[in-house]
Amino acid sequence: MLFSPHGMIGRFLHRRSVARWKATMRQAGDVDLTSLETQSQMAQKLVRHVRNFQAEAESRLALPRPGSTTFPRPSGTDWAWRPKLWRSAYAQGGLAPAMPKDNMTNEVVIFHDCKSAEITLRQIRNIREIDLSPYGLAIEAFHFDGNYLSIVIEVPPDSCKGLRRKHLIRFAAVIERERPSRIYARLNVKHGPNTEQLLLTLPDDQAETMVEFDLAYSQLNEQRADKMWVDLMIESPAMNKITFRDLTLCRYPRAEI
Repeated sequence: MLFSPHGMIGRFLHRRSVARWKATMRQAGDVDLTSLETQSQMAQKLVRHVRNFQAEAESRLALPRPGSTTFPRPSGTDWAWRPKLWRSAYAQGGLAPAMPKDNMTNEVVIFHDCKSAEITLRQIRNIREIDLSPYGLAIEAFHFDGNYLSIVIEVPPDSCKGLRRKHLIRFAAVIERERPSRIYARLNVKHGPNTEQLLLTLPDDQAETMVEFDLAYSQLNEQRADKMWVDLMIESPAMNKITFRDLTLCRYPRAEI
């Protein structure tokens, strides 16, 4: 039976075990050789298990911690966010097949017009040393007979509090593609009955990618902004796997000239 290391019984048993081996060490010079050999074999077995435990513990502790919101932010950032799907474990693991308007964590929604629906969404655990995000999202499309495939990222309402046309919205991601596929990012900001849309192409020359949406080029009504979301539109998704290892947004004012 295992006792919690934080509980009273667990702490007591640990102290007792440490005290026992301290006493054994002090008596090592006086104990008979038969007993000493038995104790040495016991110590070797214990050390082997302790080393195995340390290796497993260090491996797990080296991974990005669930809930992590750590990522680079430009100077002056006044709002930053990593979606829950990239921070915390998703209970269902994924969607197979992923049907139109299916969602994960109410922040990630898939849209497509593929009749055969040979598309899967799956949350993965990031285990590489370079990963900052605890989790990622893998999208696989096999036979694709539709015209479009997009992933919508619903952004929290607080992204619109204090939003001004002087702001830049920075979208950053770490994307792995099994084969080349262009991905477009479209920022949508709803203000009253209208929605401003800014469209950019994500660079695909390396896994780490970033674009900045400049609201100065929009007709944003600053007093009425109340909702924001991002469309990720994937071109030619058939027979491809695209993994978003990380995905973050942040907001900061444009540098004054």
